[in-house]
Amino acid sequence: MTSSSPSHRRKTARRRAVIGGLSALGITGAAVVTTTLLAPAGAASALPAWPQANGSKPVPASIEVSGSYDGKLQRFYGTGELGSDGQDEDQPPVFVLKDGAVLKNVIIGSPAADGVHCLGSCTLQNVWWENVGEDAATFKGTSASSVYAVYGGGAKSASDKVFQFNGAGKLVVTKFQVADFGKLVRSCGNCKKQYPRTILVNDVDITTPGKSIVGVNANYGDTASLRNVRVHGDTKKKIKPCTRFTGNNTGKEPTEIGTGPDGTTCRYAATDITYD
Repeated sequence: MTSSSPSHRRKTARRRAVIGGLSALGITGAAVVTTTLLAPAGAASALPAWPQANGSKPVPASIEVSGSYDGKLQRFYGTGELGSDGQDEDQPPVFVLKDGAVLKNVIIGSPAADGVHCLGSCTLQNVWWENVGEDAATFKGTSASSVYAVYGGGAKSASDKVFQFNGAGKLVVTKFQVADFGKLVRSCGNCKKQYPRTILVNDVDITTPGKSIVGVNANYGDTASLRNVRVHGDTKKKIKPCTRFTGNNTGKEPTEIGTGPDGTTCRYAATDITYD
C-alpha cells in the first residue's frame, strides 16, 4: 500500500499512536481510517491455528498498559477479584489500555473477567481469548477520532458479546476468527452516553454456533461494513450478519428493527459473505 497522505500525517497524536502500533504489520494509517482496509470479497485466507501458550501468568489486579505491551504469547488469567468468567456486569478487566496503547501476542485464559478495556484509541494485535468472560474487549474512548484496531487473534466461547463498543469513533476488526459466540460486535444499545459509531469487519472467519456478527443502532447514525466474511457450519444461514436496533440512553433493552443490508446502516452485499 502507499504511504499516508500529508493530510493524514496531520491527524492527532492519539491516532498516530494507534497507527504506529500497526506499522509493524504493514498496515498504513490510511488503511486503518478509511475503507481501503476492506479487501474484495472472496479473497483466500487460511484459518490460522490457535497458538500454544508459552507459560501462564495469574493476574490478581488489572494490568494497565501505556505504550506497547508484548505478552510473548503467555496465557494471562484472572485470580482474586478477576477470578470470574461469568456474565456479571461491571467486572474489572484483565488489561486496561490507555489512549494509544498496543497490546500484542497475548492469550487470555479462564477466568477472563471482563477481558480488555480500551480507554481511547488502541491496537489489539494477535490477542486470543480461550474462553470469553463478560466480554472479550470493550472500547470506551470518547473522541470521534478514536480508532480501535483488532488485527489477528481470535475468541471462543462467548455466551454473549465478543467486542462491546461503548465509546465513540471507529472499530476495525480484520483477520480475526470467532467460534461459539453470541455477537461478534455490538454497538452499545443502552449506554447513558451514546455516539454515532463506525464498524468495519473484514477478512474474518465465523464458526457456528453464533447469533449475530454485528449489531448497530440505526437511530444514532451507526454504520457497519462487512467484507470478505467467511461463515463456517451455518448452511441454513441462521447467523444474522448485521442487525439494526433502536438504541436508547435509559438502560432499557433496545428494540430490534431489522436485519440485512440496507445501504445505510448495514453496508454489505450478499457476495461479501460466503458459507461452507
